[in-house]
Amino acid sequence: MEVIIQPTAGRAADLVAQLVAKWLREKPHLVLGLATGRTMENVYSRLVQMHRVEGLDFSLCRTFNLDEYIGLGEGSPFSYRHYMHQHLFRQVNIDLRNTYLPDGAAANLPAACRRYEDQIREFGGIDLQLLGIGAGGHIGFNEPLSALSSRTREKALTQTTLDQNGPLCGGDPKTMPRRALTMGVGTILEAERILLLATGASKAGILAKAIEGPITSMISATALQLHRSCRIVVDEDAAQKLEGKEYYRWLLQNEPEWAPYRDT
Repeated sequence: MEVIIQPTAGRAADLVAQLVAKWLREKPHLVLGLATGRTMENVYSRLVQMHRVEGLDFSLCRTFNLDEYIGLGEGSPFSYRHYMHQHLFRQVNIDLRNTYLPDGAAANLPAACRRYEDQIREFGGIDLQLLGIGAGGHIGFNEPLSALSSRTREKALTQTTLDQNGPLCGGDPKTMPRRALTMGVGTILEAERILLLATGASKAGILAKAIEGPITSMISATALQLHRSCRIVVDEDAAQKLEGKEYYRWLLQNEPEWAPYRDT
C-alpha cells in the first residue's frame, strides 16, 4: 500500500485522473472498475476534460461498476447507471455496450450477481479499480461484517450509509433504496491495481483506521492492506489523523516513480 498526500482535494482528484489516464494510454483495452459518489465526480470531470482537450481515448476499454441499488431501473435518476451516464459515459467516446453495472432490477438477484462475476472473469479481471471510502469505512457497499473473501451479492445498507447517500437520492428517506448489489471484498481484491481517493476532514478518522488500523470485517476498507498494488490518494484534510503522514510525504518526494506528479 502507498499513501499519497496532496495539498487540496482538487490536486488529489487531478492526480487520480492523471493515473487513470496514464494506464488507459498504456493499455487501451483496460478493464476499469468504477465507483460513484461526490468524490468521484471530480475525477470524472477531469477525465472528460482530458478526452475533449487531449484526445484521451475510451473506445476500447470496458468498465465494471462496484454497485447498484436494488429496485431501481437504469432509467431512474437515482440509479448508478444514470449517474455514470451523466458524469462519464455520455461525455466520452466509450462504447456503452462495454459498460457494466450489477443489475439491481433483475428478477433473480443471486443469478444476476453470479452473471456479474462471470462477466468480470470473461474479460480477464479488472485491471484498475477506482474506490472511494464510505463514512463507515466500506468499499463498494461492503457494510460491517462483510467477509474478506465475499463476492458480488445483495447487502442491506446501514443507517450511516443511508444518511450519507440520502441526499443523492433526492433527500427523501422514502425514496432511498435500503438494499444494493455490490462487488464483494474478495472481488475487489482480485483487481490488478487499486486506486482509492479520499478527501475532506470527515473522512480523516475512518481513513486512519482503514490504513493504519487492524484488518477487520467491521471496516471493509482495511482489507486493502492485503492488496499487492493499492494506492491511496488523499488531501491534507483527510490525512490529518494518519500517524505515518510524514513518512508518506517523504516517499512522495523521494520515490522516482512519483517525480512527474510532485508538482501536480
